[in-house]
Amino acid sequence: MCGIVGYIGNKHAVPILLEGLHRLEYRGYDSAGIAVIEGGELCRVRMQGKVNSLALQLAERPFESTIGMGHTRWATHGKPSEANAHPHANGDATIMVVHNGIIENYQTLREQLSARGYRFSSETDTEVVAHLIEDEYTGDLTQAVKRALRKVTGTYGLVVMHAHHPREMVAARRGSPMVLGVGDNEMLLASDVAAFLRLTDRVVYLEDDDIVTLKANTYVIDTLADKPVARETERIEWQAEAVELNGFPHYMLKEIMEQPQTIADSLRGRLLPDEGIARLGGLRHEIDSLLHARRIIITACGTSWHSGLIGEYMLEEFVRTPVEVDYASEFRYRDPVLDHDTVVIAVSQSGETADTMAAVREARQKGCKVYGICNVVGSSIARESDAGVYLHCGPEIGVASTKAFTSQVTVLALMTLFLARMKSMSAVKGREMVKELQAIPNKVAQILQTSESIKSIAEQYLYCRNFLYLGRGYNFPVALEGALKLKEVSYIHAEGYPAAEMKHGPIALIDESMPVVFIAIQDSTYEKVLNNIAEVRARQGRVIAVATQGDKEIRHCVDHVIYVPPTLECLTPILTIIPLQLLAYHMAVIRGCDVDQPRNLAKSVTVE
Repeated sequence: MCGIVGYIGNKHAVPILLEGLHRLEYRGYDSAGIAVIEGGELCRVRMQGKVNSLALQLAERPFESTIGMGHTRWATHGKPSEANAHPHANGDATIMVVHNGIIENYQTLREQLSARGYRFSSETDTEVVAHLIEDEYTGDLTQAVKRALRKVTGTYGLVVMHAHHPREMVAARRGSPMVLGVGDNEMLLASDVAAFLRLTDRVVYLEDDDIVTLKANTYVIDTLADKPVARETERIEWQAEAVELNGFPHYMLKEIMEQPQTIADSLRGRLLPDEGIARLGGLRHEIDSLLHARRIIITACGTSWHSGLIGEYMLEEFVRTPVEVDYASEFRYRDPVLDHDTVVIAVSQSGETADTMAAVREARQKGCKVYGICNVVGSSIARESDAGVYLHCGPEIGVASTKAFTSQVTVLALMTLFLARMKSMSAVKGREMVKELQAIPNKVAQILQTSESIKSIAEQYLYCRNFLYLGRGYNFPVALEGALKLKEVSYIHAEGYPAAEMKHGPIALIDESMPVVFIAIQDSTYEKVLNNIAEVRARQGRVIAVATQGDKEIRHCVDHVIYVPPTLECLTPILTIIPLQLLAYHMAVIRGCDVDQPRNLAKSVTVE
C-alpha cells in the first residue's frame, strides 16, 4: 500500500500522474514510481524517497506518453528501496503492476513460479502478480489478469499495463479501495478521488472482485467470475480546493482550524430546534432495529475507537441500551457472541479501514444489522452497511485525524439525541441538547484563538520524553486521543488513562520530568480530578490542565491552564480535544517533525 493513480487519455500522462501522487502524499509512503508506455515499451522510473525527488528524475527524461500509472509505497514486504518500489515488472518488463494490499499466499506462489524459471528482483509480494499475469497471458490482458488473481489469496487494489496493449489498462479490486474517474475522452484510476479531482468529478466506485478494462473513451466492468456488472456513476461534492493548503503551513493545522465549519457541516440540516430532536435520513428506514436492539457494539480503530468510547457513554446514559466498544482488529478473531438483537456500528473516517471492514462482514454474516459512520461517500463501509450517517467534514489530508474525530463525536451525539427522544428523553432536555449542539462551532472557534498560548506551553516541554494524559467520564477517551495525537506527530511517548487508574501503576512514573495533562472540566467528576491533581503535585509532577472558563480555583494547583467554554457534560469532548490537538501540533512543529506525514504511519490503513 499506499497510493495509486492511473491515466489513459489524450494528455501527457506524467504531469497528471505526478499531480495525483502529490495529492496522495498525505497517506504516508517511503518510495514512489511511475510507468508509461513510450515507443512500444514500458518505461519505469522509481526511487526511494519523496515524489518531489521522483519529479526531478522525470524532468531529465521527458515522456510524451498518454497512458501511465504511478504509486507511492508504504512498506509491508521488504524494506524501503528502489528495488522494492512500485511499479513491479515481469522478467522482460512487458507487464507492470502497481498494487495496494497484501498477497497472503505470495510465498507459496513465489516458490511455484521460481520452480518454473521465473526470477524475482524484489522482496515484495506484488512482484508475484506481475509474473503470474505473464504466466497466464495468451493475448488477452483482461483474461490473464483474471486467471492470475484467481490464484491469489489476500487483498488488492491494482492496476496492470502491458507493452503490447498501449491503449488499454486493467484494474482490479478486492478489499482495497479503487475508484474510476470518468473524464472527457480520458479515464483515470486512483485509490482516492483526491488524486484526480481537478480533472473530473464523475466517479465509479469499484466493488470487491470487480475487474475494469479501460480505454481513453470507454470502460467495461465485469467480475473475477466473468459476470458483467453495471456500477453507478456518482458525482463528488468536494472541490479540488478542499485538498489544498490555502495558506496554512500544514494540513494538520488547516484541519484543526476548520473544525468550527466542519462541525457545523456535520450538524447542518439535522437539528429540529422546536421539537428538540435530530433528523438522520440515513437511519430512518432502519430505526426499529436501533430502537429495539438488546445491545449495541461499536467497532473501530485508532482515533475512531476513541470517538466510539464517547458514543458508548452517550448512548448508555441517554438511550439506556448496553454498549460495547471493540477494536475492529480484534473483533472477528475473538469469535464475538452476536445475534439478531445486536446492532453493530462501524466508525471509520475513510470507510476503507481493512480491520473495520472485516468486522462489518463478520457482523453481517452472523445476522446483525450494521450501521456505518464514515466520511467518504461511496466507500466500502458506506456501501456494505445496512444504513448509516456521513460526517460531511470534507477531505481530511493530515495523517493524524483531527476534524474527523470531532465530527464523529458530533454524529454520535446526533444519533444519541435521535434515539433518546424516541425513547425517554423529554422535549425540554432535547431542546437543551439541540441548543448546545448549535453553539458548539462558536465555542470551538473561541478555543482556537488560544493557539499561540498553547504553543508557548509546548515550548516549555520540548525536551520531555514522556507525557501522561488523564481524564474521567466522558473525558477519559479524550485523554486517550490526546496522548495518541502527541505520539503520532511528535514521536513523544504518551499514555492516556482514567484519572483514578493513575494510583494503580502509572503514579510510579511521576516526577519533575513527567508532565501530566489533566482534563479537569467542572462536571460530575471535577472534585475527584482535583484530588488526582493533588496526588501528582505531591510527587513534583508538572500539570497542564484543560479547565472550564471561569474556574479560578484550578489556577492555584497546576502549572498551566487552558480554558474551554462550558457546555453539556456529554458534549465536552468536542471542546476539550481541541487544545490537545493544538498542543500535539505545536510540539511536533517545534521538534521539527513532519506533522502531515508522520513516520511509519499511513492515512488509510487498508491492510490487516
